[in-house]
Amino acid sequence: MSSPEPAEVPRTGKSGRGSAFWLSFIAVLSSIFLSAMDLTGVSTILPTVTADLNGGDNYVWVGSAYALASTAILPLTGGLADIFGRKPVMLVAIVFFALGSALAGAAQNMNMMIAARTIQGLGGGSITNLTSIIISDLVPLAERGLFQGILGLTWSLASGMGPPIGGALAEKASWRWLFYINLPITGIAFTLVLLFLRVRTPPGTMQEKVRRVDWFGNLIIIAGTTVAVLGLTWAGGRYSWGSAHVLAPLILGLVTIGVWVLYELRVPPNPTIPFKILANRTSLAGYLGTFAHGITSISLIYYLPVYFQACLGASPIRSGVEMLATALVIAPFALVCGIMVKTSKKYRPANYLGWVLSAIGFGVLSLLKANSPTSKWVGYQLLVSAGTGLIFSATIFPVLAPMPVTMAAPALAFFAFTRAFAQTWGLTIASTILQNQLQKNLPVAFTSQFPSGQELAFAAIPSINNLPEPLRDEVRAAFAKSMSIIWKSMIGICALGFISLLLLQEVEMKVEKDNTFGLDHKNNSEPGSSTASTVHGEGHSTPVAEKV
Repeated sequence: MSSPEPAEVPRTGKSGRGSAFWLSFIAVLSSIFLSAMDLTGVSTILPTVTADLNGGDNYVWVGSAYALASTAILPLTGGLADIFGRKPVMLVAIVFFALGSALAGAAQNMNMMIAARTIQGLGGGSITNLTSIIISDLVPLAERGLFQGILGLTWSLASGMGPPIGGALAEKASWRWLFYINLPITGIAFTLVLLFLRVRTPPGTMQEKVRRVDWFGNLIIIAGTTVAVLGLTWAGGRYSWGSAHVLAPLILGLVTIGVWVLYELRVPPNPTIPFKILANRTSLAGYLGTFAHGITSISLIYYLPVYFQACLGASPIRSGVEMLATALVIAPFALVCGIMVKTSKKYRPANYLGWVLSAIGFGVLSLLKANSPTSKWVGYQLLVSAGTGLIFSATIFPVLAPMPVTMAAPALAFFAFTRAFAQTWGLTIASTILQNQLQKNLPVAFTSQFPSGQELAFAAIPSINNLPEPLRDEVRAAFAKSMSIIWKSMIGICALGFISLLLLQEVEMKVEKDNTFGLDHKNNSEPGSSTASTVHGEGHSTPVAEKV
């Protein structure tokens, strides 16, 4: 995957984007829409799924199995996309997502659900990764602000539709349809990608390409990520943070990830992730900000519905509607970030503003009580969601700006890995805080109904509305008090985002893109099109930059 610094090949003719570009862009957007709607929709149906499948304390695996699989596969998909091409890897990812969705909808017990979510995660993580990589192929970084904003808008729109759709299906029909509804959408996405994603495929025989894959390096990172996430999933819920069941896999997993980094630095000729991508402070700042944002954003998306259902007595569908204040603000502010970067040619202001709004937003969320009026929980959501939306699109620019365009795929694969791994930490941190606080704050008359060690949040929520007074008010107040600690902890995570700003430098964004993986104009006439420029070597090709 590593290659010499490319020579720039001038692009002749007037720059323009014709039908091939826009059809390819629509194909990519349909894929990311699919992944985002499922990810957020699951958060509102968790209590219902847990009760229906007798999940008990295994409920966390409905989210964690997806997170584990989607995180572990990310470095591999970036490498496969560079070797085999973007389109075939994207098609395989959509197939995996469809298969996982079908199995999840048909799940008869929690073990089957967890296995299905794992398969779904392999597809969903790959879809998210490939989307960013393909956009980087089609649009140079200097012009990507608007397109990155549209990408964020699509993700956020799907995120906004996921919770109310999930809640409506859980309440009025069956939670299974949240997964079944993915099947026609995957069919549409697969068809669009197959027919309209007309991007170039690297030359070489299948045997040559298979030899180039860093199989051992990927085995190391998949093993390390799996073991580490296993420890995180058990932490705070099933076992205490200080227990051997948590510390042993967590330490082993993190050490294995460290071994992977050393291996990638020294051994393979074509490393999956060439870690010279971290050799400059601006890219490092972008990755650090991405990690912090992964924690805060997933905590907001997954645990705000807990507040609505536990404290306000909302049904699954109602909590989904109440989440619209978050999703429908994240969307336009992701687009606002893209426009800011596009017009100003600078990315630091968007990152600064995003973290300021996020910190203030989580601060006011921590003030919510069980009886807070609508004006407060709506207004507070608007503030934190504006910051979340800005950062969603903002951190990718400092990551890519200092790098040659030929490093986009591994840089974006590690970007996606960083965000996904952070989301796993976010789910674990929030879950642990909530479990510990509920054990401390809930009245004994209520907690005595549940087996010792069981996850209280999702197991308890379905029974709260049927409790007699004053016990019901006491339980709701305890949930609100416990949720407040989650939001206060997220303020601390925002401090990590502010630290990343200290490293951030304004680097001029590039106007060229990697010509190896751009649009295939063989059968398409585009304004300003040019043929691919590729230098062939021993069994592989060296990308050549195309200046726009």
